[in-house]
Order: sequence, then structure tokens, then C-alpha cells
Amino acid sequence: MKLATLDFFVFIGYAIGLLCLALWISRNDKKEGTNTEDYFLASKALPWWAIGASLIASNISAEQIIGMSGSGFALGMGIASYELMAAITLVLVGKYLLPIFLKNNIYTMPQYLEQRFDNRVKTVMAIFWLLVYVFVNLTSVLWLGGLAFEAVAGVDAMFGMIFLAIFSIAYSLYGGLKAVAYTDIVQVVLLVFGGLLLTYLALDAVSDGNGFFAGFSILTQELPGHFDMILSKDNPQYINLPGISVLVGGLWVTNIAYWGFNQYIIQRALAAKDLGEAQKGIVFAAYLKLLMPIIVVLPGIAAVILYPEIPKNDLAYPTLMDLMPVGIKGLIFAALVAAVVSSLASMTNSISTIFTMDIYSRAVKGKSQRHYVHIGRITSLVALSIGLITAEPLLGKFDQAFQYIQEFTGLFTPGIVVIFITGMFWQRTTANAALLAGVGSAVFSVLIKVLFPEFPFMDRMGVVLLLCFGLAIVVSLLSKQEQTNTSANLDDITFKTSKSFNLASLGVVIILCVIYTVWW
Repeated sequence: MKLATLDFFVFIGYAIGLLCLALWISRNDKKEGTNTEDYFLASKALPWWAIGASLIASNISAEQIIGMSGSGFALGMGIASYELMAAITLVLVGKYLLPIFLKNNIYTMPQYLEQRFDNRVKTVMAIFWLLVYVFVNLTSVLWLGGLAFEAVAGVDAMFGMIFLAIFSIAYSLYGGLKAVAYTDIVQVVLLVFGGLLLTYLALDAVSDGNGFFAGFSILTQELPGHFDMILSKDNPQYINLPGISVLVGGLWVTNIAYWGFNQYIIQRALAAKDLGEAQKGIVFAAYLKLLMPIIVVLPGIAAVILYPEIPKNDLAYPTLMDLMPVGIKGLIFAALVAAVVSSLASMTNSISTIFTMDIYSRAVKGKSQRHYVHIGRITSLVALSIGLITAEPLLGKFDQAFQYIQEFTGLFTPGIVVIFITGMFWQRTTANAALLAGVGSAVFSVLIKVLFPEFPFMDRMGVVLLLCFGLAIVVSLLSKQEQTNTSANLDDITFKTSKSFNLASLGVVIILCVIYTVWW
């Protein structure tokens, strides 16, 4: 499949428009770009609508659009639990975690760990996050984006990856987080509009032109197993989505670690004007999350009927773009590229923030603000270069890239959750306990994986979480060290939220209850 000439013009128009917007934002804040707070935290002045849009634009990338559509093709709507349960997780993050982070006035997650524990914990976790962001997150987004380029535009995947890397750098490198966040608003509008349009056309094709609802009805009748939200043990995909665990088990570990303690996600909220603005942005993102299964999973299910012979699951979404009329196909392709470059820009900005503020600035002290911003820009370029080199060797052999990402990161996320939750809500937690919980997460995960290879990785995360909690509690209780720093004190923090936040949160809960009741 190749793009027509008109499609290329539509896509090029989008690219030029985005670059012009980013340059305008960057030049408008030219003086601010030399200050680390301005560059890495957008002057701490982001409004709620920019925070919410940027959270989703950073999250929804090739791994979701292409990877989750591929998983929708393979196992169905059950994979949407990642998206749906993320909505309620965002509400919890906004109510219970953001007040603590904003009170401590931090740039990065490792910085909080240093304030709460010590430099050892901060350094270990900073290095860990840098490795994961570069070798898992960046590589997966680049690789899946390259596959999309190859399938849609008919160009080599490596050329597509290079284009995506250059494009993301072109609009984000100079302006920092502010350029990323405000251009994300355009990206999200295009992503949602383009995604909904493709879903409509896919279901319309399933019903032979009788519309969205007729197509949806056909899918539920012909592929009932693909609409099981809670998989039974006899389902061949149970090992990936182990039944009730998606509601009360290991999926919570993934979601809390990702939405609560993931630098390139939480950085948007850290850049808010104030706590109230951050919480409004968080709940706005929660509602956008509820739309994502329609945009990224339903098309994959429709592809089972429309293109049953697809050789690789992750080609479901790019293949569906054959349904697009000329011109619109270019718009949908622009939406896909928008998702990819937005995530790349967010990841590289967070990588540069962690490296510059948590490692470099501590090793090389006394330099100017401009110098540290310059180092951050160099770090972004180096990270993308490494991602380009390693993307194909690391991910080229996997059929469902989204599941690979979840399982790999699942080795470490239980320990991350334990470190933060115990550190934030239990003053007795010690630095040694935090370190052992982090190391124990990897050790316990590998042992269970080796000894019980058929044990679902989501259940494994739940078990490892409990083991790490136990380890952290025992080590802390046996230690004579007492944590007396202010980061462990919650006395002056209020978790009270506004009436609008509470009502919006209740709406999220009601919608989730309806969905899981209807398609249990």
C-alpha cells in the first residue's frame, strides 16, 4: 500500500504546520529557554487542558495504536483493560500522589527519591529509568513507527524511523517541554479525530456500508470471544490477560507505576500552575483514556473479519488504512505520525531531564543554566541515536510488541511501586529497604518466570509486589535508622479535592462499571 500524491501533500502540510507552531512557541519564549525550569518544566505554567492533552499524546503512540490494535486482532477487547483501568488510576494519582510530588517541588522522580531516601536510591533508579526509556520505550516507538511507515508509505522501515526521530527533534529540541505540551494539543485533536474516523470506516466496511452500529453488531455476533473483557482459563490468551487479575491484580501494578511514577508521563503534571490545575488536567486525561479502546482496539478486531490473512498481528492497523479515501488517508497517516513523534519528543525530553538534573548536574556543579539546557539537548540527540541503532535488533522478532513491552517492564514495576508507596505513606521505610525492594523485584520476577513459565506475567507482578512489600517492611522494621526528613511527613499535605474533581471521578467509575457489566 502506498500513499497517493494528495495524501503526501496533506501529510507534508501537517508536518510544516506543526513545526511552525513549535517554532513560534519556542521563539515566543526565547529567553525562558535558557533556564532549566523553563526548558524541563515549561516554566511551571501549564494549564489543565494542555496537561491533559499532553498526557494522552505522550502515552498514545505506536505501541498503543499499532501494538494494541495488533493485540486486539489477536485476543480482542480484553486488551482494552490497560486503557480502561488507566482512567481510574489517573484519578487516584491526581488525588493521592500529585499533592506529595508538587509539595516537594521536584523536577524528576529520582529527585524525589533522593529527598525521601538518599543519593544511592536516586542514582540507581535514575540509571534504571534511563536504560528502560532508551532501550524499551524509545526503541519500541521507533520500531513500530517504522513499521507503519513501511506498510503505509511504502518506504523502508529504517528510513521511517530516521524521519520520525528527526521530526520529533526538529520541533521539541529548542523549545523543551513547553513546545512539546502545546503542540500536543494539536496532536491529540488529530489523533482522536483520525482514530475515530478510521474506526467508523472499518466497522462500516464490516457491515458493507450499513454504518458503525451495524458493523459493531456483526463483530459481537461473529467474534463473541473477542469481546470478553475478563478471559476464562480455557482462553488461549489467558496467560496474557489472566481473568479477574485485570481488575484486582497485577494490572494495578503496571498502571500505578506507569501513571504515577513514570517521568515522561508525570512530568506534565509537575509543570502545572498549581495542584488544582494539575488535578483538572489529570481527570481530563482520564476521560480521553476512555475513548482509546474505540480508537485503537476496535479497528484491530474489525481487521479479523476484513483481513483475516494478515501475516503479523501488528500489521492490522496499517493494513486497515487501505479503507481510507485519497486525502483522508494522508490525514490518518498524519494522526499516526503525530502520536509517534509526540511520544518520542516526550521521552527524549524526560531522558534529558533525568540525565541532566539527576546525574550530570550533580557530577558537574556550578555551571550556568544555559549550560545544563545545552547538555539536555545533547542527551536527547544521543538517546534517539541509540534508539535508532538498537530498535530492529531488539524488537524485530516479536509478533505482539505491546505484550513484549508489558512483560519486560513487569520485571521491575513491582519494586518501583513498593519503593514509592512505602516511601510516600510510611515514614519508617529506610533507604536500604527501598534498594532491596528494587533489586528483589527483578530477582523474584526472574525466579518465578523460570520456575513457573506458565504463570501469567500479570499474576506474577501481583505476587512479586506482595513479596517486595514484605521485604521492605521487614528490612525497615529491623533497621535502627529512622527517616526524619520532611519528604516523609504528610502532616501538612491535604488530599481533599474539589467538588468538580470528585464528580468527574464518579463519572469515570460509573462508565467503567457499565462497560465491565455489559461485556464481562
